[in-house]
Amino acid sequence: MALRFGPDVSTAETDYGTVLLDQRSGDYWELNPTGTLVVRMLLEGGDEAAAVDALVEQFDIDRARAEQDVTALVQGLRESGLAT
Repeated sequence: MALRFGPDVSTAETDYGTVLLDQRSGDYWELNPTGTLVVRMLLEGGDEAAAVDALVEQFDIDRARAEQDVTALVQGLRESGLAT
C-alpha cells in the first residue's frame, strides 16, 4: 500500500537519510538510509513488497528481516499520525 504523509509533515533529505517534522507537535523523526529508501518507494506509489525487494537488492539483507523492518517502519509512521 502506498504511503502518504499528512499535510502537517515536512520532509528533508540529508546526507544521512531523511528527517520528518511533525509541525503539529514539533516532534521529528530521523530515518537512516534504509528507512529513507522504504519511504521513498512507498511515497512513489510502490507497495510494501516493492520496498522489501529494494532493501534486499540495495542493502543485501535477509528478506525476512527486510519484511520485519518495512512493517515496523510503516506501522510506526501510521501510529504516530505522520502517515496514512
